[in-house]
Amino acid sequence: MQEIKPAWYATWFNTPYYHLLYKNRNFDEAEEFIRNLMTYLALPKDYKIMDLACGKGRHSIFMNQLGYDVTGLDLSENSIRWAKQFENERLRFDVHDMRTIYKPAAFDLIVNLFTSFGYFASSEEHDRVFESVYAQLKNNGLFVLDYLNVEKAIAELIPNEEKSIEGINFLIEKSVVQGYIRKDIRFHADHQDFHYQELVKVIRLEQFVEIAKSVEFQLLSCFGDYQLHEFDHKNSPRLILIFKK
Repeated sequence: MQEIKPAWYATWFNTPYYHLLYKNRNFDEAEEFIRNLMTYLALPKDYKIMDLACGKGRHSIFMNQLGYDVTGLDLSENSIRWAKQFENERLRFDVHDMRTIYKPAAFDLIVNLFTSFGYFASSEEHDRVFESVYAQLKNNGLFVLDYLNVEKAIAELIPNEEKSIEGINFLIEKSVVQGYIRKDIRFHADHQDFHYQELVKVIRLEQFVEIAKSVEFQLLSCFGDYQLHEFDHKNSPRLILIFKK
């Protein structure tokens, strides 16, 4: 098997500056989404859930608090090291690349939340994630993908932004380049100049449906926000897809 080389997400997500920049994310909103999602899915508490690209585990921890058996996986060793302090007999974390299979046919539900997809350089790699997810689900298992609505994100893109957090001044430039929404992040910290880049592929609903069909997923539902309202391609902030194996 060809070795998977580290890319921007393998370095940027593993730095303390990434977590500092995004430390003010809305945790109440995240918990509301999980409550709404679990109410909608009405899953038995003995179902096994994978939180794919879990970061520091905020969604995993909350799903476990709701009574579910959860495995959180992420490529960032530092994030998983942090998350492991919250482990219990029904909550575990591990370092893993989403393009490969962790445990075949082992999960009833796999979630990929908060735009933790679309980072790769090729369409084949994104397809591989869907193939791996499909292989890790039990029969009739569900896959929930929470992505940004690229139409709205592009229409409302702010080219230049500046954020000052704990004495660090982050200069952020956003653009659309070669089919990706690109974010350049520059700052000076610890006597060094840093430049990191985030790339999220422009993937629309129709393209996700095609990828899903290629691995025999069935699209069950499509929502446009964390309150699970109907998706509108111009106005919805999110694109939330629920697939069935």
